[in-house]
Amino acid sequence: GLRVLEALAASGLRSIRFAKEVPGLRAVVANDFSARAVELMNRNVAFNGVGDLVAPRMADARMLMYQCKADRELFDVIDLDPYGSPAPFLDAAVQAVSEGGLLCVTCTDMGVMAGNSAETCYSKYGAMSLKGKFCHEMALRIILHSLDSRANCYQRFIVPLLSISADFYIRVFVRVFTGQAKVKASASKQALVYHCVGCGTHHLQRLGKVTSHGTGYGRALWWRGGPCDSGELLTPRLSSSSFKYGAATGPPVGPTCEFCQQRHQLGGPMWAEPLHDPAFVERVLAALQSSPGRFQTEERMQGMLSVVTEELGDVPLYYTLDSLSSTIHCNTPSLLQFRSALLHAGYRVSLSHACKNAVKTDAPPAVLWDIMRCWAKIHPVKRERLAETSPASRILSVEPTLQASFTLRDDANPSSRKRGLKRFPENPEAFWGPKARAKAG
Repeated sequence: GLRVLEALAASGLRSIRFAKEVPGLRAVVANDFSARAVELMNRNVAFNGVGDLVAPRMADARMLMYQCKADRELFDVIDLDPYGSPAPFLDAAVQAVSEGGLLCVTCTDMGVMAGNSAETCYSKYGAMSLKGKFCHEMALRIILHSLDSRANCYQRFIVPLLSISADFYIRVFVRVFTGQAKVKASASKQALVYHCVGCGTHHLQRLGKVTSHGTGYGRALWWRGGPCDSGELLTPRLSSSSFKYGAATGPPVGPTCEFCQQRHQLGGPMWAEPLHDPAFVERVLAALQSSPGRFQTEERMQGMLSVVTEELGDVPLYYTLDSLSSTIHCNTPSLLQFRSALLHAGYRVSLSHACKNAVKTDAPPAVLWDIMRCWAKIHPVKRERLAETSPASRILSVEPTLQASFTLRDDANPSSRKRGLKRFPENPEAFWGPKARAKAG
């Protein structure tokens, strides 16, 4: 059976649910540093009749995990759900989880991870956050980068199964594997972000590259991860000795933005590979649909997971329709119109579960701005009100090379939207969200 650790268990509610709802468990360790919390756990465990599975502990979560690593009593699942940042516990967690084991990590310090305190984000996660429209997805990629970089210290690496941004927090589920050869490719899975402060255009710069040699391919190869392949290379399948690892070349931008001539901010590094394993998400959806009525949040779970399956996994970050429109001071096209224009131009496009106005596409920024220029010709902007040096004026002063078509396409409407799934539910009440930190005593 599986051995589970809830490192910051508080009242022990989640550990009790593990014991009552997850079959095949061998033991659940419910740990907390507070004597009062452990007292509550003991009462709750006895009340729910799960004392044979759940063992309350009072210890520093880090010391507990380090000791279990030293004693070779590793956990198959480690759940970290602190109030705030999980950063102090990540190093111990990547060591105390078993080979192929599961880490479940929650971050609620979204102000830090979404760009309000980039220097604090660096001190906790080793990455500079940016205050862009894509900040919630970037937060997911920052915590994945932090987990992978800490695992790399011990010749281990992560494979994300599911990464979710919801409400006021983010939560990631990753498996941890060991392999020196695979760790060599970790640098190529990370990227810096160049973000224009004027028009919001972003570009990615990989930190490393993997090049095949002696095979006739002679090109850089990127990686994908999944629970079955545990981080296999994209085709062709070759031994680790067939690849050369090195630094990437760059930067991908000039001194100023090519569209509005303003400066770039530099963010990251962040995880630049897929956030989810599609096969795993499909299995979760199938399990959810096979047990209707089991969860009160079933509709929301089905809606969010359905959007996740529609996301372009190989396209990091996204733009938003309202930000593209506000940059050039024009009316906002409908989601279907803009998606149709991208599809007509031969590019892929998807939503993002992290933002209801998101446009995630493999189209380069030049194509996005050409589409917006074409839209502005149909819905004219009062150019006389624009300053000559403004991003709007500089973008609109260039004639589009692409003639965009806004004729609606049926495939522009995603399946989750057609089915009317509850994808982006509103808050249940006004001022809903995290409150002040609880006081000791």
